[in-house]
Amino acid sequence: MLEEAWTLNGSVALRPETFGALAYDFTTRRLSFLKDPALVDVVRQLRNHPNIAETLDAVGISDGERPRFRAALERLADQHLIVRRNTQ
Repeated sequence: MLEEAWTLNGSVALRPETFGALAYDFTTRRLSFLKDPALVDVVRQLRNHPNIAETLDAVGISDGERPRFRAALERLADQHLIVRRNTQ
């Protein structure tokens, strides 16, 4: 997953909150809470980098924090809040 290109699903909007952000999917009408401002930064930056690993580098996520972020991003992918981006 870390070497793949991802982006925020086009049907999802992020609303900043003091705890992080609310993610609302207009297709499924599902509301999710992103309770970590750093995770919100990562999700917002996904489209600007060739893969998740480089996004984590750009946002300043340390090697020790990467397993936690990978797990969080996998959950977001399972919920279709983030989707693979076609890079070709």
